[in-house]
Amino acid sequence: MTDIVMPQMGESIVEGTLTKWLKKPGDTVERDEPLFEISTDKVDSEIPAPASGVLTEVLVAEGATVSINTVVGRITESGQAAAAPAPAPAAAATPVVVAPPPAAPAPVQSAPASEASGPISPLVRRMARENNVELANVQGTGAGGRITKQDMETFLGTRGAAPQVSTAVATTQSMPPLARTEPARTRIEPMSTMRQKIAEHMVFSQRTSAHVTTVHKVDMTRIAKLRSRIKDDFQTRYGFALTYLSFVARAAAEALHSFPLLNASIDGANIIHHREINLGIAVALEGGFGLIVPVIKNADEKNVAGLQRSIVDLAARARGKQLKPDEVQGGTFSITNFGSFGSIFATPVINQPQVAILGVGALEKVPVVVDDAIAIRSVAHIALTFDHRLIDGALADQFCQKVKSILENWSDQVI
Repeated sequence: MTDIVMPQMGESIVEGTLTKWLKKPGDTVERDEPLFEISTDKVDSEIPAPASGVLTEVLVAEGATVSINTVVGRITESGQAAAAPAPAPAAAATPVVVAPPPAAPAPVQSAPASEASGPISPLVRRMARENNVELANVQGTGAGGRITKQDMETFLGTRGAAPQVSTAVATTQSMPPLARTEPARTRIEPMSTMRQKIAEHMVFSQRTSAHVTTVHKVDMTRIAKLRSRIKDDFQTRYGFALTYLSFVARAAAEALHSFPLLNASIDGANIIHHREINLGIAVALEGGFGLIVPVIKNADEKNVAGLQRSIVDLAARARGKQLKPDEVQGGTFSITNFGSFGSIFATPVINQPQVAILGVGALEKVPVVVDDAIAIRSVAHIALTFDHRLIDGALADQFCQKVKSILENWSDQVI
């Protein structure tokens, strides 16, 4: 028998929400096959099966938030006697999902909420509390009548619906005109688990670090011409496009060698100096449903092509919920490319427990003065947000000037 546990998806993560089981009790599973989905402030991810066999127990219901290393289910390996899943206890302390929902669940009014709805997940309880919902009024469609997140969302979406008006026509007197119903002016939608965790993480960062942002203008003309000249050959050789972000990542990694304090972190009154340069690359999920920061380990050991390969791979797997736990932790410095959405510059929030984050704005062709003459140059803005508890403005500007110098005088080979 193999235990299935809630994994740790980041250094600061102490819990996760099991959002969906991809298998049900009795199903055969293969090792490394996606088994369930979880959501944290750092990543939404599919968790693979730790062994091959039969999923014999599911101990944590969908929507429940549990601590890391909590056993959420069990797999019986091939060759072992696989007992049929036992019925759920009448009042189990831990949510248990062991059977498909009955064909005709009893009405909620026939029993108290604690009995009719079965175990209630922390997520459902929080949704009920935040929206002033009495659980006894919600019809559960989960196993044993359990109220699921979807049940709560359906209830919240229909709670404000207008009551049905009788169609009977009076025969002795005229009916008064029906009151005109106005469409709802608002729509209530609970935040996703990831959105809630991101909100908590951002507020925590603002409360923890003394945020200051410095912005520098960079002439990217030399790199723009180089990229234009080799991009087709690069695409043919490697199978993916060459972007400006990989040049910035390379310049940042080199600058961190010169100014290692920006690659540090703070632990109370101690400064932690990291020997590795691990770049976190912010990835926006499709539809604006969240932000993930996967990490390129030992980024200073990669050239532009290697960094571009890592960026493409991590971004694709982040959006496909295929990131592994160790790929979203261990970052020492982060980069966010808000320029990909047209932004000129912004003031990014530090990714704790790091002390700095570099933002890259959109590249634009603009007229500039060069040797007392007007010239058209490809220009971008870089914005460094730093923690003023550790980094002073002079050091931050020196770091940015180093990045700027590397990019404006690019000489490294790309392919």
